[in-house]
Amino acid sequence: MDYLPQLMERYPQLESVKTYIDAAFNVIAESFSRGGKLLIAGNGGSAADAEHIAGELMKSFVKKRRLPDSFISEIQKTYPEAAQYLIPRLQPGLPVIALSGHPSLNTAVINDIDGNITFAQQVLGYGKKGDVFWGISTSGNSKNILYAAATAKANQLPVIALTGGSGGFLKDLADVSIIVPETETYKIQELHLPVYHCLCLMLEDHFF
Repeated sequence: MDYLPQLMERYPQLESVKTYIDAAFNVIAESFSRGGKLLIAGNGGSAADAEHIAGELMKSFVKKRRLPDSFISEIQKTYPEAAQYLIPRLQPGLPVIALSGHPSLNTAVINDIDGNITFAQQVLGYGKKGDVFWGISTSGNSKNILYAAATAKANQLPVIALTGGSGGFLKDLADVSIIVPETETYKIQELHLPVYHCLCLMLEDHFF
């Protein structure tokens, strides 16, 4: 499916970021192809966006995802009764972790160390060479996102930025920066959603 051209038809103001959306897709798809995972972080509405992206990629979005024959065979041998229930229900997922979704860990870091390193701590702990970090910040200047991006770069993880306005400091740390052409927070967020929905559609179409 030509999801990117369709996005441009619906949101012509995003033409300026078309090549960067495609570049972000290539970075993430290459990581998934090699067994990597995607770590995503944001604050407030952007945290909700990170969770939203994980939800679209970890289960079926618009396509039916068939389990691999090897998995079906193994689970039928392992636990036949469970297999009968699980096979029609389980869906292959693309490995995504939204870093905002760990309240016990994050509040422990806030309480014991420093709230600005909650995401950096997780990037250091989860991130392995071949993974990707995706930072969402409407300003591009959120300290906890910047520190997470710096940690990712030090750990040899490519960084994708989804921002607005000037792109802030995050654009200088990112390998790919998608800077939507708006300056007000809510307007930036309104354009972030179709951008990441398009990326999710492109990734699902590529792998399933």
